[in-house]
Amino acid sequence: MKSLKSIISMLLLACSASAFSQKGTTMELWPNGAPNTNGDDKDKAELTVYLPDAKKATGRAVVCCPGGGYTHLAMDHEGHQWASFFNNQGIALIVLKYRMPHGDRFVPISDAEEAMKTVRRNAAAWHINPADVGIMGFSAGGHLASTIATHSTGDAAPNFQILFYPVITMDPGYTHKGSRDNFLGTFGEGKKDQKEMKKLEADYSNDLQVNRTTSRAFLALSDDDKAVPAANGFNYYQQLYKHDVPASIHIYPTGGHGWGYRESFAFHYNVIFELKAWLESF
Repeated sequence: MKSLKSIISMLLLACSASAFSQKGTTMELWPNGAPNTNGDDKDKAELTVYLPDAKKATGRAVVCCPGGGYTHLAMDHEGHQWASFFNNQGIALIVLKYRMPHGDRFVPISDAEEAMKTVRRNAAAWHINPADVGIMGFSAGGHLASTIATHSTGDAAPNFQILFYPVITMDPGYTHKGSRDNFLGTFGEGKKDQKEMKKLEADYSNDLQVNRTTSRAFLALSDDDKAVPAANGFNYYQQLYKHDVPASIHIYPTGGHGWGYRESFAFHYNVIFELKAWLESF
């Protein structure tokens, strides 16, 4: 017999769109237990679903991955605060609270892939077009989002991607060291370990993984970002351009790192208008 917890979760998944208001409804991502573990039983993956009014719904949805260096998550200004922006355009926003990797990259990857699949499984009930589901990420969440955009297939693959000041490369020369170490883990000093680490760095340097089937992209970053060099996003854009993938990049002169939806960011309204125009372009 299924547990009460599982039954409740299944009923929640089957709810109609009217059950979700702009306040959002939070649900467990893995009600029957998550694959892969990170050693922290209290670290649970969750989705918070914000659906637009059914009359305004366009069928489009965005899965949002907040940043935090793969140690924590900036859930508000890089997550929940974006709900009104998207819902007012008839777009559903699904904010993902993914688990921290602690050196096991498959933990957050499996969470992000399952989030994409969950949205598509519930497409009919949530008035979502399964062929119009994108992924959005900030900083380390931008690395996770671009990883899904360049590595995932089938129902886990996004139709478009939105990246804010993303970590893209794992190259020690200009990655964000904390994100890299937390995502890939650390190895010993032997030649075998060094060789394996170099391969992992290349595999998850997502600018090196772009191909002609990679989904279209919107990138926004600051030229004076000292935490994650703007070269991360710019090199990713160059590879998208090289492979004929439609992309739009916006590099602001100031702002540093981590502005998200904060109105204190000098170019906040520029971002809002430019992202809105990009979303309306396809």
